[in-house]
Amino acid sequence: MIGFSVHDTIVVFDRIRENMNIYRKLPYETVVNHSIVQTLVRSINTQLTVMLALLSLALFGGITIRHFVIILLVGVFSGTYSSIFNASPILVVWENREWRTWFHRNKQQLAD
Repeated sequence: MIGFSVHDTIVVFDRIRENMNIYRKLPYETVVNHSIVQTLVRSINTQLTVMLALLSLALFGGITIRHFVIILLVGVFSGTYSSIFNASPILVVWENREWRTWFHRNKQQLAD
């Protein structure tokens, strides 16, 4: 499942890289959002195809593999979610260096 998530993340990040050359004047957040929208249909179609195969295995497969298949279903869903909705916002935070302000206290707060 880690490979599934990493592959999906690579596809999104590659689209971001390609769109950075095309949309040079747009803000980075807009390019990332546009790239996610472009790859969203592909990611969901891939996820649904795998989930249908796993669901058929869960329903028609033997009892011995049912727990394993259910765990795989959860992994596919969480892997797709993390590559689209977690990895890309972390990339934007990293690129804009917003993480630097998370650990600094405001001097006004210290004075109070």
